[in-house]
Amino acid sequence: MAATTLARGMGSFFKDCEHAPSRWAKCPHFYKVRYRGPGGSQVEESGFLTRDAAIERLTGVYKAKKAAPAKQAKSERIEKYGQMRFREYTTEWKAGQRHLAVASLSHLDSLLQHHIFPALGTRRMSAFDHKVVDGFIRTMERNGVGLAAQSNAFDKLKSILLDAHRLGLFDDNPLLGVKAPQYDPKRAVIPSPAQLQTLRKAGDNTFRLIVELMSGCGLRNGEAAAVNVNNIVADDVYRVTEQVNQSTKTYDRLKHRKIGEYRDVPLPRRTKSAIESYADQHGTIDGYLLRHPQDPSRPFQPYLLQNQWQRLKRRGELDIPDGMVIYSLRHFFASNCLRHNIPITDVAEWMGHNNIDITFKIYRHLMPGSIGTAAKLLDAGLAA
Repeated sequence: MAATTLARGMGSFFKDCEHAPSRWAKCPHFYKVRYRGPGGSQVEESGFLTRDAAIERLTGVYKAKKAAPAKQAKSERIEKYGQMRFREYTTEWKAGQRHLAVASLSHLDSLLQHHIFPALGTRRMSAFDHKVVDGFIRTMERNGVGLAAQSNAFDKLKSILLDAHRLGLFDDNPLLGVKAPQYDPKRAVIPSPAQLQTLRKAGDNTFRLIVELMSGCGLRNGEAAAVNVNNIVADDVYRVTEQVNQSTKTYDRLKHRKIGEYRDVPLPRRTKSAIESYADQHGTIDGYLLRHPQDPSRPFQPYLLQNQWQRLKRRGELDIPDGMVIYSLRHFFASNCLRHNIPITDVAEWMGHNNIDITFKIYRHLMPGSIGTAAKLLDAGLAA
């Protein structure tokens, strides 16, 4: 059997016999045609006496498909995708997320397997509405899922359902009216200056350097692990160019940035001194200060910092309140900026937030001033 394909989308015609295509004109067997029907299913028809009759049938099907109104196309999409299980639809959606880096794909898989699929994996796509989405959020709350994981899981579900909504699977947006998980600023436990002094004296030299980098420059854990003396681009500026990716355990692009992009952050004199002192005492490799303790050819891994933090807590060597974590040092940087009247727009840029709303939600309660204070300042300016 050999098939002859026409223009893209028209299908093909063939003879299901032992004769070569060059003999089909004289062969007594009927022609067959094959094409895609509504919903994408494959259709095969037979009984065409001549080649022209087969082509005429394919042309007619193709023209009918082209002339079908948009409503019919939507109906076909609903027929194809509406009965799909959420897990199956997500697999197809994920294949199109070619822009995601390896670490982002790993994070997506983790959220799907641990939070989203167990609750929604077998649900048919046509069965989603705002009540289902709201119920999913309440289930995470009842199960004690952390707020960050709740927010991330909701964002991924939102992307998938919006993709389905654009295909026309839902008459109403299934996210309409759903209250997304909200970050509670009160949960951000920030070290006091006295507690920061205690942290600066705890642990080994690596631990102390990372404390300085996160509290002084606002670096993330992985960014601090990739500290490089060559990134001191001015006496008061440190250029953040990469991070140690916790999934791949290699140097990688910054979060929310493309390869080669960077951000410049303030470099306090104390933090610059800490970087230079560590380099003088321990040396560097290609400018990198921190390396894996068992293998200097590998980057320092952020989990090693977490391990030391936990050991110090168990031994009672850290004078910190409940809820304080390593990331709290980054919160200290933000609070230090805002309490000194540095604009929140600058703080958002230095911290690498891709949206100022994130900075505002987390740190709004730290911003100085009030409506009364603002009124007095404005009055003074009007009277000048």
